[in-house]
Amino acid sequence: MTNKRKYLYGPVPSRRLGLSCGIDIVPLKVCTLNCIYCQLGTTVQTTVERKEYIPIEPVLAELREALAEGLEADYITLAGSGEPTLNSRLGELIDGIKKLTDIPVAILTNGTLLYREDVRADCVKADVVMPSLDAGDEQTFQKINRPNGIISIKKLISGLCTFRKEFMGQLWLEVFFIEGINTDAEHIAKIKKTIELINPDKVHLNTAVRPTAVPNISRLSAEKLQEIAYQLGPKCEVVADWSPTHRRQRKSSITEDTLRYQSVTNSKAESLLSMLKRRPCSLNDICAGLGITQDEARKHISDFQHGGVIRSDEIDGIVFFKAIS
Repeated sequence: MTNKRKYLYGPVPSRRLGLSCGIDIVPLKVCTLNCIYCQLGTTVQTTVERKEYIPIEPVLAELREALAEGLEADYITLAGSGEPTLNSRLGELIDGIKKLTDIPVAILTNGTLLYREDVRADCVKADVVMPSLDAGDEQTFQKINRPNGIISIKKLISGLCTFRKEFMGQLWLEVFFIEGINTDAEHIAKIKKTIELINPDKVHLNTAVRPTAVPNISRLSAEKLQEIAYQLGPKCEVVADWSPTHRRQRKSSITEDTLRYQSVTNSKAESLLSMLKRRPCSLNDICAGLGITQDEARKHISDFQHGGVIRSDEIDGIVFFKAIS
């Protein structure tokens, strides 16, 4: 599979989507928020302006090429380096993807623009929409998500509730918990009430398992997240680390050799760097996403580190690698 792609990356291992073929449709850190936990770093300037940040024609051309070369993924995910709903041609892109493949389309969004009718009209075309909700009041929203000036928690919740009524697909809400900020009993009660208003199909609970924009973000233990999941209700589950058993069963049978062919590009080193430009990855993430051994992954990592191209951060004993901007 060709490795000179500008907009497609992966498939990469996703804790919620199995193997996800990602598509970037906005430049790095073009976003409505500047979340303190973002794994991509700090948003220099937030925006709510929708425009054609990236044209969809070359994106669809890359996808067409990848499919012709044997791409298989559990989902095609519109996410990547920024907030995808900022691209004004999002709906057209989803239409184009669905003409090329039956692989379901997921949108990984912060949900802040769903109060807008045009954004909702684009997003209803997807199969899965995965918005975020990290706060139950404005003060906490400002502290965690640091939104653009015209975005408020009220607009966010209103947009999510309206979208739920219009959307026939799967709505999976993610709540990111930070110890000492949104984990007290009062705040969990507020989040629970908001979840009941939105009525998503699933609620995924997450915490800081990767390097974050603001250092020293306090992560929750698995036990604490499980306790909160129990408090929030039966739709809630803790997001576990990705493993092959999480993969969705597709119509055709896929052998191990086929998966290896689909995941590994002609230049594994360039594919690895492409992954690390979008998200920090552990050694296991890299091996799972590219279908390579740990020895091979370590060789590429070592080459990039010696060249000053990537750096590493350790969180709770797990080393994550990330491309240097």
